[in-house]
Amino acid sequence: MRSLRFLVPGTSGRLRSGGLLVELQTARLLREFVPTEVVTYRRRERERPFLADLLRAEPLSGPAARQVLWIVNWGFEVPRQLRALRGRPVAYHAHSSGYGFRLPPGVPVLAASRNTLGYWGQWASRNPLFLVPNALEPMWHQRGDRPLNLGAQSGPGSRPIDVLVQRRKSSAYLLECLVPALRARGLAVTVQDGWVDDLVDLFNSATVVLYDSADHWRVSSVSEGFGLPPLEALACGCVVFSSFNHALADSLDPGGMAHQLGAGTLAVDVERIGAAVADPGGWRPSARRLEALLHEHSEPRLRDSWCQALEAINAHFDRLEAGEPPLRAPPLVALRWRRWRGRLSRLLAAGAPRRGA
Repeated sequence: MRSLRFLVPGTSGRLRSGGLLVELQTARLLREFVPTEVVTYRRRERERPFLADLLRAEPLSGPAARQVLWIVNWGFEVPRQLRALRGRPVAYHAHSSGYGFRLPPGVPVLAASRNTLGYWGQWASRNPLFLVPNALEPMWHQRGDRPLNLGAQSGPGSRPIDVLVQRRKSSAYLLECLVPALRARGLAVTVQDGWVDDLVDLFNSATVVLYDSADHWRVSSVSEGFGLPPLEALACGCVVFSSFNHALADSLDPGGMAHQLGAGTLAVDVERIGAAVADPGGWRPSARRLEALLHEHSEPRLRDSWCQALEAINAHFDRLEAGEPPLRAPPLVALRWRRWRGRLSRLLAAGAPRRGA
């Protein structure tokens, strides 16, 4: 089994993001299974190796270059990273989709959601594909205040926050229209912005959580890569009203795990959210479905998914190094030409004179 190197720009300051936390979490879990390290390429950090130094120390012709599997993930910078690592075993841990680049033949894709898996199933149909959904960190499973009995904590006012909104990624409709309307109805609405020391405690204090990222990702031209906040809210027993764009539809379904936010009119949203605050037990998903969903997004499941994928990826690169060429998906122009040629052939055949006419 090749050792792993997760390539990230840096691990502190403005570089911290949900995607980075997922990479660090995954690297931590896989250290139990295979030698794993995090490598930075934009910012030098004292306690971590730096990409340019490693590439100089390990020439492509040397054995060390073949015994490492590099994991790239940083969206817009993936093409540059693939060029820097050309000739070395490399796989793409894909979160969001829609960046517009195409993967070279033979580069495996580890998709964080079915939405992203479907995207690369379309645009990299001959590359090895794997599904490795993100996982909640243990604190959400251990401390999330979700009632197994749906009758528990179902009365109004049992939690100090009626409605919780996280400002980041929220739509203008949510912040400028819905939040004022809910407050006018007398609901206690908290809009969280900035750093929070204990997110689990915050979510445990809320009855309803609103999440609406569709406008954010529409203007960004890429997809919601996974969407952990609704899962975190569900783990804490909250009723979730959400958009269902991209990867959110992997785990959320309208009227089941969550409820649609922006369901036709403002009045409908206000009425339904108010009803959920008054009787959250009637709006939560069933305990059985919720626990099954959270189990699928636990760290042991994430580790198992990665281990199975890595075994297949290592076998794939063993075959490539032995000289077996990777499959190549036909280019789009070739597919269009083949379709046009087939149509032309059928038209000519239909217009040709029949024998004996």
